[in-house]
Amino acid sequence: MKVLVINCGSSSVKYQVFDMEDERVIAKGICEKIAVSEGSGHIKHTPQNGKPTFNEDIALPNHTVAIKKVLSLLGSEEYGVVANLSEIGAVGHRVLNGGPKYATSVVVTQEVIEDIKRFIPLGPLHNPHNLSGINACFEAMPGVAQVATFDTSFHATMPEHAFTYAIPYEYTQKHNIRRYGFHGTSHRYVSERAIEKLGGKPNSRVVTLHLGNGSSLAAIRDGKVIDTSMGLTPLEGVPMGTRSGSIDPAVVEFIADKEGFSVGEVLKVLNNESGIYGVSGVSSDFRDVEFVAGDQRSPNPDLAEQAADPELARRSKLALEIFYYNVAKIAASYIAVLGGADAIVFTAGLGENSPETRERIIAYLAAFGVTVNVEENAKRGEIEITGADSKVRVFVIPTNEELVIARDTNALV
Repeated sequence: MKVLVINCGSSSVKYQVFDMEDERVIAKGICEKIAVSEGSGHIKHTPQNGKPTFNEDIALPNHTVAIKKVLSLLGSEEYGVVANLSEIGAVGHRVLNGGPKYATSVVVTQEVIEDIKRFIPLGPLHNPHNLSGINACFEAMPGVAQVATFDTSFHATMPEHAFTYAIPYEYTQKHNIRRYGFHGTSHRYVSERAIEKLGGKPNSRVVTLHLGNGSSLAAIRDGKVIDTSMGLTPLEGVPMGTRSGSIDPAVVEFIADKEGFSVGEVLKVLNNESGIYGVSGVSSDFRDVEFVAGDQRSPNPDLAEQAADPELARRSKLALEIFYYNVAKIAASYIAVLGGADAIVFTAGLGENSPETRERIIAYLAAFGVTVNVEENAKRGEIEITGADSKVRVFVIPTNEELVIARDTNALV
């Protein structure tokens, strides 16, 4: 069977098509600028069978039109990868928040749709667009099974003491306020690969670090999450590209009073103007901040002026050190609650591609006997970077969230 995997954003649709016989990606692409303005839209569709790439501006007034255009490309003679659209047996959707109800992926029914709507307050920036993708596929592909894979479901194994906030208990029950965690499909994929590399070790203790513009960590025992750094929303945890991460809650009121902001305006600042960008004053892209901080491995002529500014260079170094420190601090706490660690796993854009980031974070964990092989750490791909004297194995495992969704969809359908 072939499975179409879809990840809908507010103005985009990312997709991949898998042939589940051998789990090959046979096509992938992205629709952008959906409903941004009249006539706006762009599709880049890349078949993996030698046919040409479709890369053109095209009017995309809504998600349904975008998905119908993708389907026409998948079945076309010039750009297609299937002889007939009936070959696509199911569609898997990434959905941000399944609330306290969904601990696994599920076939989408009317009840599931109503639940996704009900949990919109828990994922206001994502759930509505995820639902748009599901509805668009039901319209464009009547009769084809749809599956929802929730970012939160892998974290549903957390014990109550880990997911419960110390606020009046009736609020947690009345409003479903708890730690949900995110990046679940990523943590699931890389932890499963790490456990394979540990030889399927029973009661394995793995700390996974999903590090990118959005970052989160998870503590995993025997394949089950016992804690994770993101909370009710993706704002909690370590500082990120533009997110503050965990702060004293009173900071919200303090900024609101001093700046004349509403709570919503402060939250916008904490989500979109803080983190690495907020401290450095340079960018939310770690590569840019590393360059201005003095790392010459990836020179960027566009940032030459900022790199020559001593204050911006100082702030960039500070932003990076804040990030390394906070990631290491949470990783250390997870090693403690796990009673030790068998493996630490780096993944996602920064975790997979920045040897400096990995080395700096591991340096903070020396007290746990964790060391890095510097030569191996300079390599790319799925690698082991464990130091010769390290008491904990350290892996870099590129994540594959789409494959997790495809596998769940195939199994359910």
